[in-house]
Amino acid sequence: MACFLVPATEAVITTAVQMVMKNKEKKADLSSSHATEKIESANAKTGFSVKLGWLNKMLWGGSALLAFEHLWHGEVVPYFPFLTAVTNGEVSDMLAEMSSVGVTMAILVTAIWGAMVAISGVIEKRTETSEEGV
Repeated sequence: MACFLVPATEAVITTAVQMVMKNKEKKADLSSSHATEKIESANAKTGFSVKLGWLNKMLWGGSALLAFEHLWHGEVVPYFPFLTAVTNGEVSDMLAEMSSVGVTMAILVTAIWGAMVAISGVIEKRTETSEEGV
């Protein structure tokens, strides 16, 4: 019914956080006075805002796909109140689905992203140690 709203809400929040992080990373790069340090840090690690962008893409893409699927099945309509569950008086069922299915999907996507970030960190460390050995 409306389970896509939970990951979409998380996507809105993480997009705002990503914008703030990107601005902080830009300011940190501009305040760096040594060009060689900037080049080394750019090669060594992927910024957190880039990694947060991965989560945003996963959340926005999944939410859009789910919204389309709900539209296709007639659970979402292009006129107010937009959700047929509200029109039919099934608000409690809709909220139950959002709290069970929607939250589960959001947690699962975030956990997969966390695994991606962890694997990325391992790869970055491995690359960093192999460059030091050369």
